[in-house]
Amino acid sequence: MSATTPRQTFLNPAIPFTGTILGGLLPGEMVLIQGSVPSDADRFQVDFTCGSSVKPRADVAFHFNPRFKRSPYVVCNSLQSERWGREEILYAKPCAVGEKFELLVLVLKDTFKVAVNGAHVLEYKQRVELERVDTLYISGKVHVEAVGILPSTVSVSQHTSSQLFMCSTRDQEESHVWLFLGGSCSIPFKGQLDEGLTAGRSITIKGVANHNAQSVSVNLRVSGGDIALHLNPRLKKELFVRNSFISGCWGQEETQLDAFPFTAGGYFEMIILCESQLFRVAVNGQHQLDYKHRVPDLRRITQLEVLGDATLHAVNLL
Repeated sequence: MSATTPRQTFLNPAIPFTGTILGGLLPGEMVLIQGSVPSDADRFQVDFTCGSSVKPRADVAFHFNPRFKRSPYVVCNSLQSERWGREEILYAKPCAVGEKFELLVLVLKDTFKVAVNGAHVLEYKQRVELERVDTLYISGKVHVEAVGILPSTVSVSQHTSSQLFMCSTRDQEESHVWLFLGGSCSIPFKGQLDEGLTAGRSITIKGVANHNAQSVSVNLRVSGGDIALHLNPRLKKELFVRNSFISGCWGQEETQLDAFPFTAGGYFEMIILCESQLFRVAVNGQHQLDYKHRVPDLRRITQLEVLGDATLHAVNLL
């Protein structure tokens, strides 16, 4: 992982791994873990701890523990004074045995929010003061390629120079480019896709619609001003409009949808998957729509734009 944005990185750490988080964690920061789950794994855990003491055992502010045997599930908990609290169990499989994963933990003032492979997984209300957390502990059957601590002190206007960084796997056969916004950032947001889009890439946008939100727009722009894909949730009317703006004219709108997935004041996570013939769009983990390409040369799509009545937590391009 080579980076300009992460304030701290750990590359290919041996497991079990204990790493000191310099300066602790602040609201709005994110912890990114890239790795893979071995084919014989039964479980692994990621702990945000208050120090690294073994005897007595350090308090654990957030224990994230995927388990894979029988019906997969995730256990979350906290350890205080060497006693575990009430378990919170999610019956889901955010990462699979034998596959790679990217785990992202967004740290808020009173909550940890977890996403895996671009999909929101869970939220965990903090039981231990955030200012006490200064150590990351990873153990179990897991291989970790990179860990990054991502700061929250980047403004939207700086993203093209200071928020862009590369995360490469160890064999360098794959690379992922991420654009991060730590904490709550106002929009409009513009991010450059320097090499354009290609089939197989995806864009994830995470944010919260304003309480009085009327409209949010996500545009994939072509150099010269055209819009290859215009996604426009209109919250007051509960319409999700899709269109393209080509050669100075809007095309035919598409609005058909089984259910409207956005709410005023609500969290949303939109994933746009680019395929050879169309875009696939999911919101909050549910597939919503397909949109056939009206700009066939995907590499001409060089800019992502987010406008409207929302605040952003994170944007990434895989």
